[in-house]
Amino acid sequence: MSVDAPPVLTRVEGRAGHIVLNRPRALNALDHPMVRLIDEALTAWEHDDAVRTVVVTGAGERGLCAGGDIRAVRADILAGGGAASAAFWHDEYLLNARIARYGKPYVAVMDGYVMGGGVGVSAHGDVRVVTERSQVAMPETIIGFVLDVGATHLLTRAPGELGTHLALTGTAMGAGDALLCGLADHYVPSERLADFTAALADTDAPDAVRTYAAPAPEGELAARRAWIDSCYAADSVEEIVDRLQSCGERAAKETAEVLLSRSPTALKVTLAALRRARALGYLEEALNQEYRVSCACLTAPDFPEGVRAQVVDKDRAPRWSPAELGSVTEAAVERFFGPCAYGELGLRP
Repeated sequence: MSVDAPPVLTRVEGRAGHIVLNRPRALNALDHPMVRLIDEALTAWEHDDAVRTVVVTGAGERGLCAGGDIRAVRADILAGGGAASAAFWHDEYLLNARIARYGKPYVAVMDGYVMGGGVGVSAHGDVRVVTERSQVAMPETIIGFVLDVGATHLLTRAPGELGTHLALTGTAMGAGDALLCGLADHYVPSERLADFTAALADTDAPDAVRTYAAPAPEGELAARRAWIDSCYAADSVEEIVDRLQSCGERAAKETAEVLLSRSPTALKVTLAALRRARALGYLEEALNQEYRVSCACLTAPDFPEGVRAQVVDKDRAPRWSPAELGSVTEAAVERFFGPCAYGELGLRP
């Protein structure tokens, strides 16, 4: 991408409007200008009868989108307290809701890395395509953050407790598991992607899918459902860890170690958000809750520290505060669900 190339490219081919996330060196990480450009494209095509389908892809060979630009968010927190990030999330979450309710077929090509904000601009679509290269994840607890972009709504609808497992660990899913968990609809081998997207110029999405889709490779989660459902049904993160450690499955014990490396605060807030989201009937309500929780992270220590450890210094040794699950009180968790300092998102179903 040249210095002057826009971060989002749009074009119309036949009856299809194409949105291309165009920051390949940053794995198409999403920022506020990109959110605005995507929204502008959706507005332009919403009442354009010549455009019957919207197609979202990522530039480069590595993925659709690796998430939000967390370096920029951390810099904003350190420099100014996070107001610019709250404004970004406000518009991003409105975009997530708009994608879910868009009046034309929205086809998301979830090839390669699709994480965090990348899930938000894809998994709420109508036709969600994965490939053998897909790595789909919400890895927020790794950086001391919490589920957002509507993921609490999406993952609470996964079978059993798979969504809880994915949310707390941040584990990446391949194609088969993304289909199982309801974050994708169809598997198209990567060698067929170019033909699939080209066909959308004069073919409706369901017909193109029938032509190019194939059976997906088998995932890993179905075989682990028994211990995942049993362990993650617990009411607290501490009990989840205890059940995993005492489970006879080696993978369960390894998962306990993964959880103990994550931000204790992020784990407890994420579990609370998921449990509350189960009682919310609509995506919009989940996004309203996520906005309050995300904005609360701007004044908590773990988020900028997690980004430092994973992305800035890359020492992979975050110093969480508090450092132990038992030190994260119910009152500390409840603070994240209180009134938002930046106003409410205000979405209505």
